[in-house]
Amino acid sequence: MTAGIHSSRAITLEQPSLEAAREAIADGFEREALVTVFGRCTVDYDGRASSRLDAGDRHVMFKPDGAALVHTHEGQQPVNWQPPGCEHAVFCEDGTLVLESQRSTPAESLRVEFEGVLQVSAFSGTDTTELALQGTEEDLRQRILDEPDLLEPEFTPLATERDTPAGAVDIYGEDAAGRAVVVELKRRRVGPDAVGQLRRYVDALDRDLHADAAVRGILVAPSVTDRADRLLAEHGLEFVSLEPTA
Repeated sequence: MTAGIHSSRAITLEQPSLEAAREAIADGFEREALVTVFGRCTVDYDGRASSRLDAGDRHVMFKPDGAALVHTHEGQQPVNWQPPGCEHAVFCEDGTLVLESQRSTPAESLRVEFEGVLQVSAFSGTDTTELALQGTEEDLRQRILDEPDLLEPEFTPLATERDTPAGAVDIYGEDAAGRAVVVELKRRRVGPDAVGQLRRYVDALDRDLHADAAVRGILVAPSVTDRADRLLAEHGLEFVSLEPTA
């Protein structure tokens, strides 16, 4: 059964057939609309890492700028995502509705297969308002310098903008055990790029200091993506959630 609302700027179908859903999504992609799909699906990611979500009820969003987001019924962050600049495609295959988001550099793909669709919508619109961000990385740095225990108990800042072969470290210090600590600051939610940056600083300092020195790396930001969180764990790096302003 397919019930729907149609206008020149919006299409919403409830419980559509997979073919009707495909047509609505393809039309949305063609006119650069914001497309959302809710239903039971599996999710596969293939790129610098691989992951799979078995069948579950999820809400998927494809944005005109190329971003793609997969949400479950819990939490505010997507469980899978693709950044702006990706190419979206939709087709039916082996009794499923397939949506793909492809990124060329680096090579990554997100594939969502729906066995059933409860709702599909495509909205055309514009929003030119710029987000007014509160706080800067300098505010974040000053918070930690004023209250080092915000990072962790007995953390001692020793320098800011400490030079390394990989660039300048935002805050360099020592922990309670006397180990060197590299702190990378970001004022907003960050992804894998920030983890890579922190790892380069840690590796550079590890080479500069004597051989038995232990160098810790801590990423400080309001939040990180799931992929960034996995990379932090893989590389033995740490994360502290902190806003630029109290």
